[in-house]
Amino acid sequence: MAAARNFRLAWIVFGWLLILAVTYLSLTPKLPESSLALGDKIGHLAAYAVLMGWWRQIEVNGYRLALIFILMGLTLEILQSLGGARQGDILDMAANALGVGIGWIAARFTARHTAAWRVRNLAP
Repeated sequence: MAAARNFRLAWIVFGWLLILAVTYLSLTPKLPESSLALGDKIGHLAAYAVLMGWWRQIEVNGYRLALIFILMGLTLEILQSLGGARQGDILDMAANALGVGIGWIAARFTARHTAAWRVRNLAP
């Protein structure tokens, strides 16, 4: 059981690192340029889908988790607007929320196949 506890701890630590990375990338004054027309929106969608999918593996209440990540995205967009170097964007907020939904759906579809693994390795 000690190995499972260590694995759960590592999962949580990496999840917090993901949150820190999204926060940093959201608030940094200058992002790398993307050659895709909607690269920024795809990045928002992917980041929040990964966050939701990652944390949904260990958090039972998906509604609470979705609310937390949607509010996180909203807060970061507001902070961007207040910072002056970048502007918040309503379409970024929509991409964040859509990413949360996609991550939740992906986690639900994979839950059936990963249930035994999660109980063994991620259960508290």
